[in-house]
Amino acid sequence: QVQLVESGGGLVQPGGSLRLSCAASGRIGSINSMAWYRQAPGKQRELVAALTDAGTTNYAVSVKDRFTISRDNAKITVYLQMNSLKPEDTAVYYCHLIAGLFRTTYWGQGTQVTVSS
Repeated sequence: QVQLVESGGGLVQPGGSLRLSCAASGRIGSINSMAWYRQAPGKQRELVAALTDAGTTNYAVSVKDRFTISRDNAKITVYLQMNSLKPEDTAVYYCHLIAGLFRTTYWGQGTQVTVSS
């Protein structure tokens, strides 16, 4: 059983920073990619940032140059450093993992990020 546990969400003022963490555990197998998605109220879930096992990164246009995705291979943990946060970044952020021979998809439970003064 694979588990993804997110942490680091919270309330922050506009212009502030947060760092999200997602720790993976269980029989994961070979990791293809780890990513962060977010879903704001009334909106579809969208990709925020992704990191492949080859080291390739992909960012949503709205967060490029403000957010950075990284991974600690030893801990099987992916991070999302979020700087210069804006109210429109408010959403539930979900960790996403693709791993194993059959490229199975796993999701975390989500962590709330609220950007407000």
